[in-house]
Amino acid sequence: MLVLGIESSCDETGIALYHSEKGLLAEALYSQVDLHADYGGVVPELASRDHIRKTLPLIEQVLDEAGYKRQDLDAVAYTNGPGLIGALMVGAMIGRSLAYALGIPAVGVHHMEGHLLAPMLEENPPKFPFVALLVSGGHTQLVRVDAIGEYRLLGESVDDAAGEAFDKAAKMLKLGYPGGPQIAQWAERGDKDRFDFPRPMVKHPGLNFSFSGLKTFTLTTVGKHKNDQGLVDNQTRADIACAFQEAVVDTLVIKCRRALKQEGLQRLVIAGGVSANVRLREQLHQGLKKVRGQVFYARPEFCTDNGAMIAYAGCQRLLAGQEEPLAIKPRPRWPMSELAAL
Repeated sequence: MLVLGIESSCDETGIALYHSEKGLLAEALYSQVDLHADYGGVVPELASRDHIRKTLPLIEQVLDEAGYKRQDLDAVAYTNGPGLIGALMVGAMIGRSLAYALGIPAVGVHHMEGHLLAPMLEENPPKFPFVALLVSGGHTQLVRVDAIGEYRLLGESVDDAAGEAFDKAAKMLKLGYPGGPQIAQWAERGDKDRFDFPRPMVKHPGLNFSFSGLKTFTLTTVGKHKNDQGLVDNQTRADIACAFQEAVVDTLVIKCRRALKQEGLQRLVIAGGVSANVRLREQLHQGLKKVRGQVFYARPEFCTDNGAMIAYAGCQRLLAGQEEPLAIKPRPRWPMSELAAL
């Protein structure tokens, strides 16, 4: 089965072509980072308009690269939620309309299921069951995964997601947008022993997260180190960035180890934009060695939003006989617990 995947949930337009037997054939991604950088975050209306401009040209680009035409497609998969409603509408309308015009099935894919299954595109994919850490700008969740669609939420953030906290900390330090890569870059030059940031909720039972207090602690620390001009010197900015990153990473690692122990499992999948963080990967590998655990993740370009994960996840559901009716109903909020098991 040849499936076209369309991702348009936020500020990246991702298109991919996946074959059920041959694997990933081609993919392309357009990032809107430069478009939103001046605003310090995603402007929904601008994101929607840019998806309109980029989606069809990227579809043609991917088809040409793989040597196929639209008429060769067997199905279309598009992100149906969660995400920005306007951005979701663009991908859903284009995907569903294209499928209708070609007389082929279409399926709406859950964005976080796409992230969760992205490591399946690698040469050494994880086997079920496993614990998944879904960590991005909008989500921080620990999920037990027994099969595609068989998900049990173990814990989640009760306030800010980890990626959102990175963005806000970077804004406090005036490091630019997006915050995650900026914090990581500045942290490399920082002294991790200068500041002692809290590890939120690690002494509490359970597997929930909270990063709002860490955000407040960062704001207070920045305020204490401003000079007469209201600025923070570069070394202090690097030291704060390093301390902040260490606190987030340590918190995630502690909770992941706790989740694996609770579920009696040894395989951990990390997915979502923050999973590209090098320090997080290093610490997870070190932390899980002690319990003989394994960590699986997607290649860096498939950690952020992309069409390949949507094409793969959609293909699995299409092969199981799932498809969408003609009605287009994007879901900006969509619990994974509502997904059907395959």
